[in-house]
Amino acid sequence: MRTAFFCLFLACAPACIPVSAHHSFAAEFDERKPLKLRGTVTEWELINPHSWIHLDVKGADGKATPWMVEGGSPNALLRLGFTKDSLAPGTEIVVEGFQAKDGANRAVGAKLTFADGKKLFMGGSAPGANP
Repeated sequence: MRTAFFCLFLACAPACIPVSAHHSFAAEFDERKPLKLRGTVTEWELINPHSWIHLDVKGADGKATPWMVEGGSPNALLRLGFTKDSLAPGTEIVVEGFQAKDGANRAVGAKLTFADGKKLFMGGSAPGANP
């Protein structure tokens, strides 16, 4: 009896462990909403499972609007040519990607271009994010 109970416990235990959700591109972003953001990096979060670039994008009126751009995992970005110093605050970049379905100032990046013309792929889930 003890063995049967222990086996049942082991079979059910994983269902009790909290797991962070992982989404697909289509769950949060809209392929019909491509965008190109030109802005200045304010913060770069190299965290798992996705990195985040925070940038200020100036509008036609000169006002800065904060945006968050999702990228691939830190490991994927490092393999694609990023370094921990690639996106220091103040770095000017252009990001091509897709806006969030809810219209928020949030996007998933596919391609990133630096002011000097150097291009890197974002390594995330967006179409065209990998070479």
